[in-house]
Order: sequence, then C-alpha cells, then structure tokens
Amino acid sequence: MKPTSIIDNSVFHCHSLLFICQSFEIGTQRQSKGGQSQIHSSPSFCSTRRSSNYCKPTISTYFLPLSMATSLSSHISLQTSESKISDFPDWYSPETGIYSSKHPSISLPTDPFLDIVSFVFSHKHDGVTALIDSSSGYSIPYSKLLPLIQSMASGLHHLGVSQGDVVLLLLPNSSHFPIIFFSVLYLGAIVSAMNPLSSTFEIKKQVSDCSVRFAFTSLEKIDQLNNLGVHAIGVPQNIDFDSENIGFSPFHELNGGRFGKAPRPVIRQQDTAVIMYSSGTTGVSKGVVLTHGNLIATVELFVKFEASQYEYSSSKNVYLAVVPMFHIYGLSLFVVGLLSLGSTIVLMRRFDGNEAVKLIDYYGVTHFPLVPPILTTLVMTAKGATNTENSFKSLKQVSCGAAPTSRKIIEDFFQVLPHVDFIQGYGMTETSAVGTRGFNTQKCHKYCSIGLLAPNMQAKVMDWNSGSPLPPEYYGELWLKGPAIMQRYLNNDVATKMAIDKDGWLRTGDIVCFDEDGYLYVSDRLKEIIKYNGYQIAPADLEAILISHPHILDAAVIGEMDEVYGEIPVAFVVTRHGSTLNQEDVMGFVAMQVAPYKKIRKVVFTKLIPKSATGKILRRELKKLLSSSCRL
Repeated sequence: MKPTSIIDNSVFHCHSLLFICQSFEIGTQRQSKGGQSQIHSSPSFCSTRRSSNYCKPTISTYFLPLSMATSLSSHISLQTSESKISDFPDWYSPETGIYSSKHPSISLPTDPFLDIVSFVFSHKHDGVTALIDSSSGYSIPYSKLLPLIQSMASGLHHLGVSQGDVVLLLLPNSSHFPIIFFSVLYLGAIVSAMNPLSSTFEIKKQVSDCSVRFAFTSLEKIDQLNNLGVHAIGVPQNIDFDSENIGFSPFHELNGGRFGKAPRPVIRQQDTAVIMYSSGTTGVSKGVVLTHGNLIATVELFVKFEASQYEYSSSKNVYLAVVPMFHIYGLSLFVVGLLSLGSTIVLMRRFDGNEAVKLIDYYGVTHFPLVPPILTTLVMTAKGATNTENSFKSLKQVSCGAAPTSRKIIEDFFQVLPHVDFIQGYGMTETSAVGTRGFNTQKCHKYCSIGLLAPNMQAKVMDWNSGSPLPPEYYGELWLKGPAIMQRYLNNDVATKMAIDKDGWLRTGDIVCFDEDGYLYVSDRLKEIIKYNGYQIAPADLEAILISHPHILDAAVIGEMDEVYGEIPVAFVVTRHGSTLNQEDVMGFVAMQVAPYKKIRKVVFTKLIPKSATGKILRRELKKLLSSSCRL
C-alpha cells in the first residue's frame, strides 16, 4: 500500500502535528512602537493548548522536513470535513479565498512620472553618515551622496549612456555600488546586477539576454566584457585607495565633476529600472523586470514600513551589510531602502565572523540582516568569544531571509544573544523583496514564522491539485498579488504567463500555511530551485552543462538539505557504457563553467533518471532515492 503523503492528500491541516511545533516562553522585553514589547528568551517545545494569548507556531520546513511530514501523515487522519473551520478571521475571505494584510494599507505615490531616485532623495531625515567602507574606514556623508550620484550621472551621460540602455553591475559590496546604481537610473537607463564570481559562460548569457551596453566591474573582468562588445569600466575596491592605479582612470574621470549637470529624461513609474535574474518557480534563470514603481513599493511596503514599527529613530540605526547588493535582498535594503531613511550602512566585502563582531562593537551596529549560513557563523563566533559581556551591546535585531533557518540555530542564537530580537522574512526577486516580515510583541513572538503579510499585499493558499483556495491552517501553494509584483520575465512571455495569471496573481511555488493569527509558515517548495547559502541555483542550468559532457547520457540535479548551507546541489548522472567517469571528474567539469556557489557538491551515478510521460524529471523520486541511499 502506498504511504500517505502531503502531496497525496493535497491539503495538510496544521493542527495535525501541533505536538512537535515550537514556541518560546515570555522573557525579557524591549519597547516597540505602540507600547508593545519585543520578547527575547530561550526556546522551548510548545504544548497543544490554545488561547488568545498563546502564540503557537505551526509546522514548517525550518523544523519539519517533508519526509517527516510524509511519514507522520500516514499515521494521522486528515479528515478535512471534520476539521472544517466555521469562523474565519476578518483578514481572510472564504468567498474569494483571499488573505489580506493585517497591517493598515499604505498610500503609495500616485504621480506617474515619479522615479525611484527622486523618490528616495525626497525623504527628509537627520541622517549624517550614509555609507562606511569597513576595510578602509572611509565614509560618505548624506550631504555628499546625491551630488556624487549626479556627478557620476553626468560622466555616464558624457560616455553615451542614455535612457533605456542596460548597464551591468558585476560588483561585490562597496560604497561605489549605490552611487553607480542611482546614477544609471538617474539617466533613465536600466541596471542589471550579477554576482562578480560568475563564470564567463554565465556572464555571456546575461549580457546577451538583456543586451548590456556598459558594465562596471573589477579590472580582471574588463577584457572579458570588452570581447563581448560591452564597454567595461574598472571600479576600485575603496574610494580613497587605488587612486594611483592607471586602470581606474576611466572611473575617476566619470565622477570627477568635469561634465556639468546631465539632462534628466522623463521617467515614469512603469518604466523598467532593474533586471534581476532569478530561477523563478521552474527552469533556467530568467530576467525579472522590475519598474521604478516596484522599487518605490519596496521602500514603502518593506523597508520604510518595517522601520515605522519601532520606537527608535531610523537615522540612528546602523546596519552591517554582508548580504550582497547584487541580490534582491541586499539591493532592497542597502542600495535602495535604507538610504531613504537616513540609516548608516557599514559595508563588508566578504564575511568573517571575528571581523563582523569587531565591526558591530566599533561602529555600534544595531541591525544585522543576514542569511542562515552567516547566522550559524555568527552564533559560533559569539559562543567562542572570550569577552561576550562587552560585545554585541549595540545590536538590537538580527533578521534572516533568503533561505530557511533551522530550529537548532535559533535556539543557539538565543542562548548566546538573549537580548537581541530575531525575525525572519519572505520575499522573492519577482516580488521586489516584498512579501512577509516578522514582528515580535509581548503577546506574540513567533520566531520560526516568516511573519505577517506586508501592507497592500494579498495572498492565496491554493490546493495544487484542484486549484481551489484553502483557508487558514491548511497547506497549499502561495500566490501573491500587489504593487511589488514584477512586470514580467524578460523576453519570455511563456514563463511570464506560467508565473502570473490573468488577474495578476504570482504563483510562488512555495507550500505555506497561515496560522490562526495570520502568521505564515513555509513547509516546502513546489519549485525546483536550490537555495545554496542564500543564492538561487537553477537545476536546469547545471543539467545543461552536465549533459554536454561526452560521457554523460542523462542527468538531473536536486537540492539536499545541509545544516550549514541550507541546500547543496546533488547531481544524478547516467553515464555511457564503459565510461570510467567518477565523482571528482563530474564535479570538476561543472566547476570550471559556473560560479563557485553553483558547484555540484555530490554525485550519484544511476542507470535511469525517473521522468513523467511528458518528460518532466520526477525530482521527488530522486529525493526519495537520495534519502534511502543515505540510510544504507
């Protein structure tokens, strides 16, 4: 008899597994806006009691692997008719199946000719220092930020950059990144960002796909881009260093202020601002087209709104920027949102646990947005610190996103940093990083949840078999709708129609459940992408490379859960008869053609790749095979 699974049952009632969910006892408090308190304490396993004052998290992948849920569900009756909810909260409509944000709606700017640069710098604040380069200590005050952007824009205009041109930013975190970013958008041109560790093949593909004309990168990448027909400009690592290096002369000439003020074109909210690449729900990487209006929504509904929930002034906040600016997570915070609030951003080019602790203490860092692997390193560093009493005193909040966070890491976090608030959030490149965000109060502190829906956002939880909407406490695929949703996938109408329906609902591919308080929990992903260290990896990209090997007949790539990196790419390979190909050969072949984070980390040789009648790879069968092989 086939065992019962979440997929077989189509819907999975959250109450079925309450006995293994996790909660936290009320502990120390810190005031947040409205007189509510943020709670910090050591975690403990929850009971099954239910009351209005007891905030219970529901099951999620962070604490329950799908395989466990599948096993347990085979012993639990999922009689949905007996569990039907009769009374629904006001934030859910049983008639339409729509979940609305519990937060009040925010009025977004209605001026159709408002661009993101004008919007960000129209905000009044008393911020003093905008950006600090941690390696040199060099800082840029807010008073000089816009003039630097305008000067760079004039240089770019003189170079020939005009409205609609695509400019590639192939750069790590630096003080230059936001200045270049805004100067490009100032001219009505478009930014496409990319990991500087990307391979030649990956760069060529993105350059071709979005018709890049100009690029900012490191000196060693200039010839490579020039050979692709792109005018490339070398960017120094630090503002005050490398000034004597002749290779950076073109860059210094651009922002030397010798060209006068550049004319500003008419820019509309609906005009394209950035093209960020994402794997979406399935398939190869695609260009996500985000408009000026999308980025304005990011500022208002994510960054600015979150800051408004707390009593302390945003201009007094100091953020440590480790999350890369070329990723939508880092872009939304460190490049766009926080500069509108007057906060200070301390930039790290490369994360190091001990160095991060020094920077937190030296600069009085208050907020640290990160991803799970960095959280793990931070916790380990804090555990090993010899002078913890004098460290981390300034730190108010750590926020985690881009990938699931394990229960063990959250427990360890509160053991070493009990005074620091911890939240998680959810967003996609396709939603301009807007989705959900955690918020802890005296009455509710759900550290394992990805939070409440952002203002102005709507959601549906859809039965992925029947296509019917599901009520709170049932698992289904998350659909999102709102002003932050992308315009389209670049040059890919088919993928766009698959991702966004005729009514504007984005199919995220994530399996989620809303609890009785409106908090969201992620259980699994329908989509195929792998989240390694917070980065997205499209299996189809790696599969195309694998199949190009002369000794490989067929291949499939899936993600395997990993405590440090979240997931690692595992390749299933079918080799030609008589081949002597081994794991090292396969891993090395792929490694030569991809960025370091995309490397294959494990290889499983098999006789057949399981596929459906239509030829679709049955990845769940591969996951089962991988799981069974690990138990042998």
